Amino acid sequence: MKFDSPAAANPIDRLKVIGRPLDRIDGPLKTTGTAPYAYERHDIVADPAYGHVIGATIAKGRITAMDLSAAERAPGVLAVVTAQNAGALTKGNYNTAHLLGGPAIQHYHQAVALVVAESFEQARAAAHLVRIDYKAEPGSFDLYTAKGAATAPEPTDLTGPIDTHIGDFPRAYAQAAVRLDETYTTPDQSHAMMEPHATLARWEGDRLTVWTSNQMVAWSTGELATTLGLPPEKVRLISPYIGGGFGSKLFLRADVVLAALGARAAGRPVKVALQRPLIANNTTHRPATIQRIRLGAERDGTISAIGHESWSGDLEGGGPETAVGQTRLLYAGANRMTSMRLAVLDLPEGNAMRAPGEAPGLMALEIAMDEMAEKLGIDPVEFRIRNDTQVDPEHPERPFSARPFAQCLRLGAERFGWDRRNARPGQIRDGRWLIGLGMAAGFRNNLLAKSGARVRLDSRGIVTVETDMTDIGTGSYTIIAQTAAEMMGVPMDQVQVVLGDSSFPVSAGSGGQWGAASSTAGVYAACMKLREEVARKMSFNSADAEFVDGEVRVGNRSAKLRAAAAEGDLVAEDSMEYGDIAEKMQQSTFAGHFVEVAVDSATGESRIRRMLAVCAAGRILNPKSARSQVIGAMTMGAGAALMEELAVDTKRGFFVNHDLAGYEVPVHADIPHQEVVFLDETDPMSTPLKAKGVGELGICGVGAAVANAIYNATGARVRDYPITLDKHLDRLPEIA
Repeated sequence: MKFDSPAAANPIDRLKVIGRPLDRIDGPLKTTGTAPYAYERHDIVADPAYGHVIGATIAKGRITAMDLSAAERAPGVLAVVTAQNAGALTKGNYNTAHLLGGPAIQHYHQAVALVVAESFEQARAAAHLVRIDYKAEPGSFDLYTAKGAATAPEPTDLTGPIDTHIGDFPRAYAQAAVRLDETYTTPDQSHAMMEPHATLARWEGDRLTVWTSNQMVAWSTGELATTLGLPPEKVRLISPYIGGGFGSKLFLRADVVLAALGARAAGRPVKVALQRPLIANNTTHRPATIQRIRLGAERDGTISAIGHESWSGDLEGGGPETAVGQTRLLYAGANRMTSMRLAVLDLPEGNAMRAPGEAPGLMALEIAMDEMAEKLGIDPVEFRIRNDTQVDPEHPERPFSARPFAQCLRLGAERFGWDRRNARPGQIRDGRWLIGLGMAAGFRNNLLAKSGARVRLDSRGIVTVETDMTDIGTGSYTIIAQTAAEMMGVPMDQVQVVLGDSSFPVSAGSGGQWGAASSTAGVYAACMKLREEVARKMSFNSADAEFVDGEVRVGNRSAKLRAAAAEGDLVAEDSMEYGDIAEKMQQSTFAGHFVEVAVDSATGESRIRRMLAVCAAGRILNPKSARSQVIGAMTMGAGAALMEELAVDTKRGFFVNHDLAGYEVPVHADIPHQEVVFLDETDPMSTPLKAKGVGELGICGVGAAVANAIYNATGARVRDYPITLDKHLDRLPEIA
């Protein structure tokens, strides 16, 4: 099915199932511990072996010698896999570094060997017997030092243009009545998902099946086939449940490749889970950024010049953190400039982490907007509304498909009690605590991808949906079931959803906030085809047929839906493809984030007291699961603001705090009260369901809202994340 014109009235609009706050249908499995995660699959193969990964202990250089003899003689050892004996391997398109290193080492903890044994304990013990000699080489590990040598990377579909210039930014900035020129930094961050990267691999002749934890089934199936030199049809990837990913499991990782190689070497199925201390350095992370923002405005608050430059680093051949993306679209301004520069660093690979680009970009831009509002003497909410736009500022001929940005801010201000905020910092106290309110805009583009599904109707009236879409804790099972139930006119308990198998139709997968809108659109397309088949079977005109309450009705005629499959299952398969609507109209999602903080007047310790997000993301398919997505994202944004930072050893080139004992993330006590409000809106330009993604919007802008609240509480402006107490302790107001 082709979506190339605005969505008209359709069966989804009945809203008998769609739009309801239904419990997640996978909830009972997860709360009882029976959801089949990759490493915990005990029902698939008998007597699997276990692999233990060995990571490089240098950041750059070469392996000069490997002694495997002691490990190979150790009890229970079945095989030791290295680059020397693994056979020819090719690097896929989505990885910057090779997933099995040697003899060249590209980054610290790059996998260099896998020990396979009868038990995990035997594999781990034998891994300590492998002796590896290295010759280390000097590397570049510090973004600040490498910034001067950063260059313009090659543009891609993900980055868009590297530099943009609209109007005459230098002249407009120089002539502006009020100017701001500040630099902000964000650190390297870890995804820190609960489930590690894990895989169970089995060979049957020349056919490989992997049960793994992966967000993008089709991408990684193709990459695994490429890496191992196999025809794609010889590889099957299964990933029905994922214990968190946040972007770290978008692409093929070392656990999958090593499990496949280990299973081939041992001649039996092998399980591999990356040890937690390896994950931060072996997989991917959100890269650090240095961002310079210049704003020029007239005395009435109209932005006349806006410039945003960003520097980030990655391995050679990698890409930039696209931190300037939202600045190209969020606010009006006749004279504009953005640029991205990339430094080559010999740190582990930088790549997508929840809301890549906008999350760190808004952490800088929205502090700058707060600072500019203060310079102008204008309320921060009002300043943003004055610079709202209904068209793409860089391409004014492209209107936004829907842009209720100002409504998000106004409603948020009203619900949060923004009018009680004292604009003068450091004035409100509660005992020993300094109290502050802050806000920031949230913005994330609405990305869509071709997505397919197969829908089956059986003689019991059960509708089964099959698609390789994944559920990373986001509620995909539930909203897909809701879509099928709405389209086929059956209750939720008459729908079965099977996900995450490469033998199913290719979906959008989970990433980029495109999963919900795209995958449900694919199910819509398949259900439309199934409706036509059912109507044909019953000699009804499909255009007039209503599917409701388990029946098909046309005028005064009706029949049970299940009757259409009395002679055998009816099966339909289709995909939703998109025309050029996205080229003609800019599709985005918006939010207003509001935060109240308390800062200890003696110690500088910050505590969040309450948070509010008002979101505009088209039709909300399931308010309960969407709220969960947003409060999780808000929590993640709070962590980015206050505590999350991968500490770089700039001499040896690795992340020091590379496990959950040292990498701090928020806990329940850090986030006492959160509220989420969704605007009642639809966007017919998005999909037939008129929905957009929301999972990444919730993190965008949160960090800056926290930072702005801390400034309002203390009068100490911090522009370098995370905002730890040492960065403002000496600037706190005097204790009365």
